Amino acid sequence: MKAAGEGIVTAALLVIGDEILSGRTKDKNIGHVADHLTAIGIQMKEVRIVPDDEPEIVAALNALRAKYNYVFTTGGIGPTHDDITADAVAKAFGVPIDVDERALAPMKAYFEKRGVELTPARLRMARIPAGAELVENSVSIAPGFMIGNVIVMAGVPQIMHVMLDAATRYLKTGKKMLSAAIELHRPEGEIAGMFEEHQKRYPDVPMGSYPFYRDGKPGTQLVLRSTDAALLAKAEAELKAELTARGWL
Repeated sequence: MKAAGEGIVTAALLVIGDEILSGRTKDKNIGHVADHLTAIGIQMKEVRIVPDDEPEIVAALNALRAKYNYVFTTGGIGPTHDDITADAVAKAFGVPIDVDERALAPMKAYFEKRGVELTPARLRMARIPAGAELVENSVSIAPGFMIGNVIVMAGVPQIMHVMLDAATRYLKTGKKMLSAAIELHRPEGEIAGMFEEHQKRYPDVPMGSYPFYRDGKPGTQLVLRSTDAALLAKAEAELKAELTARGWL
């Protein structure tokens, strides 16, 4: 795992599923994970999407877990033959995988209470790599898990949300990323040169410009980000002063 800067904790999200790549299913998890991690002080640095293919999952997982403090995965832990994420994670870590009694016991109780058979397909969802901690699923019981710095979650948004909440207690968090936004009724191309010079004066404050159209007129939102509140405030104040002097704010 690559060390981040002092006080900075990083993460990547690995989205797994042929249905995402084909467009059949529209991902609804990336934004939620990014918002959640930002709020608790973890910076999401990368998102990858891979198919339901074990070698590709293993390769992506090993690359990401060596680069970031945490890797979150979504998708591929259901009951069907193409749900292969748990097996791929076990292979990436070089550990065996089998039905875990910690997962099986609550699943048995859950299905028995509802008069539903615990079929071999459903039993697949109790298979957990050796050495992993379970991540609670308060919606449909079958758990996710955490092994090393990898947190494995369901792809169904409602279930993923509760798993992410449950996994948060295992996570080390760092400095929170703060942001400031300035909205201008000016086209992006008009302010680009000045904004670039301001970025050069503050290399440690990432800045971005985001064009929009409102009522048929162009505008630009300027966003500044930093974990240092004082530095962010200084960069924002100077930018506002320059924009005001030019009659743009």
